[in-house]
Amino acid sequence: MKKSLFYTMMAVVLTIVCSPLVYAASEEVATIDYTKAIVIGLSVFAAGFAIALGTIGTGLGMGNGLNGATNAVGRNPEAQGKVLLTMMVGLAMIESLAIYALVVALILLYANPLLKYIGG
Repeated sequence: MKKSLFYTMMAVVLTIVCSPLVYAASEEVATIDYTKAIVIGLSVFAAGFAIALGTIGTGLGMGNGLNGATNAVGRNPEAQGKVLLTMMVGLAMIESLAIYALVVALILLYANPLLKYIGG
């Protein structure tokens, strides 16, 4: 406990002592435009959010579809062929939504349409 407290206090003291050195830069420093960094950061966040919602939604949809299919086959085993075919088509449609979310995320990451408007 004492050792970690010592290291924490040393970090605080060094931060306070070294922070005035930031202002020692020359006056010729140009102002920095952070617009591109903000757009890229928000695009990365949006891509992660799109993938998260896309996979959570499709996972829940697939689980619900498989639940219904197994219940239907359990109640009526003779209809297994029709239920299996319908289930596979439905799962393919649900999986396409996850692929669309992936495409949107990849567009936001690698071919960001917003960067051309800010001169990136």
